[in-house]
Amino acid sequence: MSKITRRTFAASTAAVAASAAFGFKPALAQAYPARPITVIVPWGAGGGTDATARIVAALLEKDLGQPFNVVNRTGGSGVVGHSAIATAQPDGYTIGMLTVEISMMHWQGLTELTPKSYTPLALMNEDPPGIQVSSSSPYKTVKELADAIKAAPPGKFKASGTGQGGIWHLALVGWMQAMGLPANQVAWVPSNGAAPAMQDLAAGGLDLTTCSVPEARAIIEAGKARSLAIMAPARNPIFKDVPTLKEAMGIDYATGAWRGIAGPKNLPPEIATKLTAALKKVYDSAEYKDFMSNRGFGTVWGDAAHFASFMDKGDAQMGEAMKAAGLSKA
Repeated sequence: MSKITRRTFAASTAAVAASAAFGFKPALAQAYPARPITVIVPWGAGGGTDATARIVAALLEKDLGQPFNVVNRTGGSGVVGHSAIATAQPDGYTIGMLTVEISMMHWQGLTELTPKSYTPLALMNEDPPGIQVSSSSPYKTVKELADAIKAAPPGKFKASGTGQGGIWHLALVGWMQAMGLPANQVAWVPSNGAAPAMQDLAAGGLDLTTCSVPEARAIIEAGKARSLAIMAPARNPIFKDVPTLKEAMGIDYATGAWRGIAGPKNLPPEIATKLTAALKKVYDSAEYKDFMSNRGFGTVWGDAAHFASFMDKGDAQMGEAMKAAGLSKA
C-alpha cells in the first residue's frame, strides 16, 4: 500500500470512528424512509376507507418527513387493490389499507389472497353493525324484534345494507346463527350500499337493516329510523344510547367492518417496527381522534401481533357465516 493510500485509508477510518463516537451512522444506508411512500387504498375516493387512509397518510408524512401518497386501486370487489399491496416490493415504500373484505374474498373464490398474504402493521378502525328499524316499526327493542323474527316463517322479514355476501349481510347471518336460527331466517335484499338501504327502510320497503350506525346516522337523525342494538363488545361513545347485543339479549356476538395498515409479506422487521411505532403515534394523536369522531367512525388500536390475530379470527368467522349462507366457494 502506498503512503498516499495508507494516509487516505487512515483518514477514512478515523472519520468513521469519530462519527460513531458522536452517535452518527455512516451514510452507507440511508435511514428509512428515504423517499416517498405509496399508500394503496382498494376502494374509491371519497368513501370511509379513503378518508381514513388520507388522514393516516397525512399524519405519517408529518411524523416521518416523507410524502405518503394515497393511490386508489379499485375493482374486482376489492381484489385489485388488495393484490397490489400483496405483490408490491417488500421494501417499505408501498403499503396499504386492508379492509374486512380480505377475510371474505377468498371464501367467495375471488382470489387466493388471505390475511396471511401480508405483513400486518396496525389495526386502526372498526365499525360494528347496528340493527336499525324504521321509526314506524312496532319493535322498540332488539329483543322484541328478535322474538318476532323467531316466531315468523323463514323469509317473512326482509333486511338489507349491502350486496349479497357483503359484510352487513354476513353480520345478519352471524346474528341469526347466534340465536340458533337458520342463516336465511331473514331474507336478504341486495342493495348498492347502506345509504340506499336506509332510504328503503325509511320508505317501508324493509323490516330492518344491519349496516353501521354511522352509515345510518343521517336517516336516524332525520327521525325516520332508530337503531336498536350494535353487534360490538362495547357501546359506541358517539351513539351511547344504543345497547350491545349482549346487554340487550345476552348474546355475545360481535363483528364489524374494519381497516388496518399492512405491507407485503416479508417486509424487513426493522421497517415494520418503525411503521407500527409511527402508526401508534397517529392513532394517539388528537388530529386522528377528532377526525374519526366527527365522522362517527370507531377507533380501535392493534399492534402488528394483535392485528394478525384479529384478522385470523375474523377470517374464520366470515368463513363460517359464508358457509352457513351457502356463499362459500372455498
